[in-house]
Amino acid sequence: MPTLNRGDVATYYEEVGAGFPVLTFAPGGARSSVAFWDRAPFNPMRELAAHNRVVAMDQRNAGNSRAPVRSTDGWGEYAADHVALLDHLGIDRCHLLGMCIGGAFALRLAVAAPDRVAGAVLLQPIGFSGTNREAFHGIFDEWARELRAARPEVTPEALAGLRRNLYDGDFVFSISRDEVRRCAAPLLIMRGNDQYHPSSISEEIAHLAPHAELVESWKQGDDLARAIDRIRAFLRDDEAPAAR
Repeated sequence: MPTLNRGDVATYYEEVGAGFPVLTFAPGGARSSVAFWDRAPFNPMRELAAHNRVVAMDQRNAGNSRAPVRSTDGWGEYAADHVALLDHLGIDRCHLLGMCIGGAFALRLAVAAPDRVAGAVLLQPIGFSGTNREAFHGIFDEWARELRAARPEVTPEALAGLRRNLYDGDFVFSISRDEVRRCAAPLLIMRGNDQYHPSSISEEIAHLAPHAELVESWKQGDDLARAIDRIRAFLRDDEAPAAR
């Protein structure tokens, strides 16, 4: 089982394919792990391996990955895991592809380590609509209950701090609007359309980012086939084409 052990953090990952690398972040909230790609309308492990080296991972304390939980933890700790995995795999520069919470991970890494990111695909990114915060708290609390049942040493105070740091902000949670405005990486955004992935968030990212393209319909039938073709083209080379 391929695992990066870094102090008290263990990160499980998988690789398929060859070509310019794509680091992927699965949906699933705090449970984000490789297994969730099999439930998604677009599975990068299957759809991209013909032309790209595709890396998928279990986020900390999801799937086969493990890490401490501290009240000060937040998006920065996840980004540090991502950079460490790139270093471990000898990847100096890559594309990112994230779905759901994976979009927030991708945006954070794109602004935290811009020299490492050639472009990013965001599939139905999460964000604060003005009325959906309790929905995010709810899915976090479900994960937290499962984690404490397996690891009783994790304290309620640590989990409360982590929940606050992940979901008590606004917009896309992981970065600010000003940071999106300064994001140099081209973005290809597949619009969300539900409580966790508001259309307004996808549209605002596309409006604010200097190099962004928004695909409005992508989940079914011919729309999905066209979206997969566009994603493959966007990720094909070591420099993502400027978003149209």
